Amino acid sequence: MKNLLAILLVLTPLFSLAQENNTTDSSRFTTHTFNGTRVVNFQSVEVAPAHNLEFMIQHRLGEMSAGINSFFGLDNVSSIRVGFGYSIDGRLELGAGISSVEKLLDGYIKYRWLRQTKDNSMPISLTLLGGMYCTLQTDPNAAVNGFDKYHYTWDRVSYSFMPLVARKFSDRFSAQLSPAYVHFNMVDNITDKNEMLAMGFAGRYRFSKRMSLTLEYGLRYKSYTTQTYYNTFGLGWDIQTDGHV
Repeated sequence: MKNLLAILLVLTPLFSLAQENNTTDSSRFTTHTFNGTRVVNFQSVEVAPAHNLEFMIQHRLGEMSAGINSFFGLDNVSSIRVGFGYSIDGRLELGAGISSVEKLLDGYIKYRWLRQTKDNSMPISLTLLGGMYCTLQTDPNAAVNGFDKYHYTWDRVSYSFMPLVARKFSDRFSAQLSPAYVHFNMVDNITDKNEMLAMGFAGRYRFSKRMSLTLEYGLRYKSYTTQTYYNTFGLGWDIQTDGHV
């Protein structure tokens, strides 16, 4: 909780300063740094238009190595997230969702603090993203050893904070950096750490009026556990139609 309060204390004056220093004249600002509020899996600097409710279904399929018997993974849904995001004014967005992995309930707040201007007086866009997560799963070993590792509610909770920094270099190419801080209230092993740091890299290249390639890579640079896991990589093909991507 101390980490969360520290983040909130830092962000509060930033939000106030942003509201005072930013104009509502949208003709000054660059638009469509990315086609949507997500790149592939990562959040982008974009926020949905004011008063829009975004309903999103995200799912991971099976492994391609499974071959033709599973249509190279298309038959095997390994995890799914269903969520909503509501944009209050085109800059502040609130969202929530639930995932099948670890029965994870999440909530987030997203604020587009700085926006890149067409005259480059502001060369970047900066969006602040904070998330809170709570697992709803039960401890499978509680009945055996008589101890529930989720005895305290806050043991189920973790947090994340990401400043998303992006620039639209041209009508075709945009890039984004996404440093991430994650805090776990409880870890499984005594050797695990409660904090994890990572850096996300993302880009978009528009090769036609309605089609773009997107790419993202998440690099972990502080290991928090001895368990085996991998840096994330995503490659996407965006097809933009009227009102949809």
